Amino acid sequence: MHAMKRAWYGLLLSVVAGCQTWGPTWSELSGSRFTRIHFDRGPAILVRAGGESIGSIMPFRLVPGTYRIVVQSPMHDRFRGSEKELALVVEPCRRYYINAQFDNSVGPAWTPVIDHVESIAGCGSGAG
Repeated sequence: MHAMKRAWYGLLLSVVAGCQTWGPTWSELSGSRFTRIHFDRGPAILVRAGGESIGSIMPFRLVPGTYRIVVQSPMHDRFRGSEKELALVVEPCRRYYINAQFDNSVGPAWTPVIDHVESIAGCGSGAG
């Protein structure tokens, strides 16, 4: 029984050691829609920040800095989503909601936009 506990403990330590750690400040990106007042705006699929793949991690934590964010629009009307880049200066302790703003309700033309920026509770206090 003790050997099994040691094996689980070793596995837990290796998993924790592989996790990325954060200092007292960090930033976050989300493709979720925050506001509902803009017509023809939808949530975005965040693909990459700098050279790092985002995947389905939401919100996505990153070190503050300047990034090229690759954003994909959702399917709109009958048009499949496309990718665009957004240059973004990411400030410490801020969460950025990035969305897709379509030119109209039926066409594929769109622009990535910052829908909302908010402060991250507990950031800067060493609680990261």
